[in-house]
Amino acid sequence: MQQDLVRAIKSNPKYHELVSKRAKFAWILAILMLLIYYGFILIIAFNKEFLSQHLWEGSITTVGIPVGLGVIISAFILTGIYVFRANSEFDRLTAEIKEEVL
Repeated sequence: MQQDLVRAIKSNPKYHELVSKRAKFAWILAILMLLIYYGFILIIAFNKEFLSQHLWEGSITTVGIPVGLGVIISAFILTGIYVFRANSEFDRLTAEIKEEVL
């Protein structure tokens, strides 16, 4: 029974659509996050002067603080984007697959 269910799911075209869309979307977000993170690291490595500039005259805070916070916040935003799409499109496809197979 279990093997038949697995075969039925794997042979469903919507399952292949779900796997393909989810993988592409995850890779896009992963690459975007890596670009943001490694971009920040490259700025630290090759342009420390930019990050060490004060935000305004007499300020204690440097440009590096909001840029670093931006890296952290971007991770939360990208996670939220993935969750939003997973809860809408990916869950809809999963429900359709369940209906067709069961």
